[in-house]
Amino acid sequence: MQRFAMLYVLLAFWNTTMTHAGTPIVIAHRGGSGYLPEHSLEAKALAYGQGADFIEQDVVLSKDGIPIVLHDIHVDTVTDVATVFPQRKREDGRYYVIDFTLAELKQLHLNERINLKTGKRVFPHRFPAGKSSFRIPTLAEEIELIQGLNASTGKSVGIYPEIKQPAWHKQQGQDITPIVLQILKTYGYTDANHNIYLQCFDPTETRRIREELGCELKLVQLIGSNSWNDAGVDYDLMRTAEGIKSISEYADGIGPWMPHIVTGRDGDGQPIITDLVKNAHAAGLVVHPYTFRKDELPEYAKSFDDAMTIFCEDAKIDGLFTDFPDLAVGFLKTEQ
Repeated sequence: MQRFAMLYVLLAFWNTTMTHAGTPIVIAHRGGSGYLPEHSLEAKALAYGQGADFIEQDVVLSKDGIPIVLHDIHVDTVTDVATVFPQRKREDGRYYVIDFTLAELKQLHLNERINLKTGKRVFPHRFPAGKSSFRIPTLAEEIELIQGLNASTGKSVGIYPEIKQPAWHKQQGQDITPIVLQILKTYGYTDANHNIYLQCFDPTETRRIREELGCELKLVQLIGSNSWNDAGVDYDLMRTAEGIKSISEYADGIGPWMPHIVTGRDGDGQPIITDLVKNAHAAGLVVHPYTFRKDELPEYAKSFDDAMTIFCEDAKIDGLFTDFPDLAVGFLKTEQ
């Protein structure tokens, strides 16, 4: 009962006027992760109440093949796994989600993300360490929460799952994508008319989802940086006009990193905007960049609202990922 009481308290933030048709959509990045531990159900309920249009789910698999909502294939940066299962780390010193059953993962407590090298929290001013209790949700549990809230509130908030590292999962003996697609089908997400975007960084897998697995959902090709050393992926090429045209053959949108769209300001103080959004729109693709954070602003942005102005009004994006859905929704309401 305490868990559901907490969810209802979070929903006190709900404002029924927070719709903004015709303006960029607000995607809650890992939920309301600027306020509560990322990917907890409580963070998702808060994001719902703050007026997000879509709520993101990063999906990995447990040892028993259950889709789990967690940002990484590792579980050690956001839980107490090293304390609960100290002998379960691999030779590299890391703890992997796929090495634990769902029952074991449910024993862990979620916490604010830490830097393993320093032992310090990545965002020191977010939810205090050691306070309250949060658990890892499954994809099914999260979908049921969002769909349940849609039923009880009359709203229509969408989901925005990401299939994490499908090639790595295959190396571990699990094919994550068909498993995720089956869960989505079970809950009624089957075609482009449904309130969902499905995303992936791996272009080979995103194309496979469309062409081999026959998925009719709206697909978004995430675009990272070559400096991240994702094996076999040339993100620089993907951002060219030719690369964007290729993406349009199988996807409905792109999810680029913010620096791919705005690189800074010129000598007159005007934002320097690349051709990425223009080229994507010319190819019929929507653009949903990541990640807008008030505690990690680009150097050229004076404030969260300043960053929103640059991207929404100058660069003309179609949506955005943010840890602070209330701030993005509030900005867009004032701009109507």
